[in-house]
Amino acid sequence: MTPRNLLFTATSALALACAGGAQAETFRLGTNGDLYGLDPHSMTDSFTVSFLNHVYEALVRYDADLKIEPALATSWEQIDETTVRYTLREGIKFHDGQDFSAEDVVASVKRAAHEDSPIRGNIAGLVDAKMVDEMTVDLMLDGPNPLLNNFLTNVLIFDSGWLEEHNALDPIDAQKGEEGYTTSNANGTGPFRFESRTPDAQTVLTVNNDWWDEPQHNLTRIELNPINSDATRVAAMLSGELDMIFPSPLQDAKRIESTDGMHVLEAPGLRAIMMGINMSDKSNNPNQDGNPLQKTEVRQALVHAISYDLLRDKIMRGKSRNLGGLVAPQVPGFDEGVDAIPAYDPEKAKQMLADAGYPEGFSLNMNCPNDRYVNDAAICQALAAMFARVGVKADLTAETKSIHFERARANETDMFMLGWATLPMLDGYSVLSAMLHTPGGQMGTWNPGGYSNAEVDRLTQAVATELDAEKRLEMMVEAFRIADEEVAWLPLHAQPLSWAARDAVKIPQTADDKPRLWLARIE
Repeated sequence: MTPRNLLFTATSALALACAGGAQAETFRLGTNGDLYGLDPHSMTDSFTVSFLNHVYEALVRYDADLKIEPALATSWEQIDETTVRYTLREGIKFHDGQDFSAEDVVASVKRAAHEDSPIRGNIAGLVDAKMVDEMTVDLMLDGPNPLLNNFLTNVLIFDSGWLEEHNALDPIDAQKGEEGYTTSNANGTGPFRFESRTPDAQTVLTVNNDWWDEPQHNLTRIELNPINSDATRVAAMLSGELDMIFPSPLQDAKRIESTDGMHVLEAPGLRAIMMGINMSDKSNNPNQDGNPLQKTEVRQALVHAISYDLLRDKIMRGKSRNLGGLVAPQVPGFDEGVDAIPAYDPEKAKQMLADAGYPEGFSLNMNCPNDRYVNDAAICQALAAMFARVGVKADLTAETKSIHFERARANETDMFMLGWATLPMLDGYSVLSAMLHTPGGQMGTWNPGGYSNAEVDRLTQAVATELDAEKRLEMMVEAFRIADEEVAWLPLHAQPLSWAARDAVKIPQTADDKPRLWLARIE
């Protein structure tokens, strides 16, 4: 996506209607990037999936306090060590009028767990899903799973007949450029219906008046407007053409706060920003022989080349939290010892590089998105300058997130940026299973650099089935300690939450950085 000006019309604002005497509204949301498409099984991008939660729903969901509550399922019970039974909510219809049933759950769960599904890590350990009757489903696992419901919050349910009709029973991978009927069409059970979409311009949802839940919102229409340019997005907000922007640039917080009728919402976030590292035999930089990043000592040297305080104070305006580990403090698995920040010491970094056989430094490719995370491109520019001080030449490419993550997953760069909020499970196992376990099957689905450690693998597999919370936590911390010592990834900071909205907008801001517009009101 390239920066652009987005035109709005004054007539796109209010829709007057009425439930209980309240005024219903159009909600105009400005974001720094677009959706990957309309298929929630086709990508791991949390923004895309969170927005699609307005159209599709899961068996269970997180409430505004990030506690799990019933959604399409009303209850569940552990039948035996490896079987969990879900009783489904009756009387629900998909947006096209078809009845919701166990058949839809079975088809959707199997689609999400398919070997070609990019979200298969969200339902690792699934052996089978079976209908007990029209409104009851059994999920069979390969062992005890303490996080099953956490995982299921991200497995959104399709109409099985609709999938079959449109040859979409098998998943697609949007981050590999794959497309299908579900890329541009949607049919869920959620509080809003899909109306229209123009990629990189606007996606429109309208209220589902037949939604099973009791609406807390007063919205009749949602307009998602991707605006890559921070300046343009803020200008649209300040001129009254948008009701809310997400994210809000940190550097504009004071200006927004000082504008009548506007306010900024800020809070600590879950998302850890880090750099992925190519550990294959070959560098992706044509000017570099071999791959220096394979050496642990080289990766450790790069840690000492980074001024974490400079990134926090200058690039992130003092709003971020430095991270030495891979998870934020709110996430189970966080440990103060692992999180210790190494000292900024460029001279030590130079000596470590010399000792590792690179006294003159080396070259690497660095790729970063410019439309995904707060100040993402600026962070990478600062990193490149810091690396240059110790003799490491980082050839930086800043690009739109769709291109960036496609290259990252294909291991076509030596260093890339990733933000990970441990969603949907809100647990350190998210990082262990997806990013630190050796790639294979449903594990290591976001480990394109090829990091591999047998003990980390063993601990990860044990964490997956351990029901004793204390033992489970100890194993997670040990696995993170090993990965930290080996610099499996290069953690930077916990990204702050930063939204801005008109004063008339009332919306809860949750640590997972997901605007839940079904809980929003315009007053």
